[in-house]
Amino acid sequence: MKVTEFIEVLHVNKGKALKFLYRQGAFVAPNYHLTEVKNVVFDTTDCGGKRNTWEETQFQLWENPKEAGKVDYMTTDKILSILDKVDGINPLMKSTELKIEYGNKGFNTGVMPVEDIEIHQKEVIVKLFEEEARCKANDVCGIVEEEAQAETACCTTDTCCS
Repeated sequence: MKVTEFIEVLHVNKGKALKFLYRQGAFVAPNYHLTEVKNVVFDTTDCGGKRNTWEETQFQLWENPKEAGKVDYMTTDKILSILDKVDGINPLMKSTELKIEYGNKGFNTGVMPVEDIEIHQKEVIVKLFEEEARCKANDVCGIVEEEAQAETACCTTDTCCS
């Protein structure tokens, strides 16, 4: 989901509780804060020697232990006000993919894409998913899409990862 699409969902659903589902049945707690908005530029080289570049935007969520008993979730309005403030200081890369950085004591910190958004009468639920690591040099390593999805190791040929 692009940042612009996410912001549009927030605008259309003003005043609703904003919840993040990070795994089946597990929501980021109501005491979360949007602590950082990151414009991220990646410049990488894969094991096949190919350079890759892309940009994405990451929202970092953090659960404040001092507010552990909080029951009300942050609203779409509050997130919009934070994003407006951030955009005025460091313009958002609105055409990039949105990812959410989150972790807690029982869940290792990770950066997760948005899988789906559910709109309800009083809440907006952002469903996240964990991406698996994958080989980006499929052509060099001889990985076909089905094998990549089946978690085949990329480094099975002499030309890969050397």
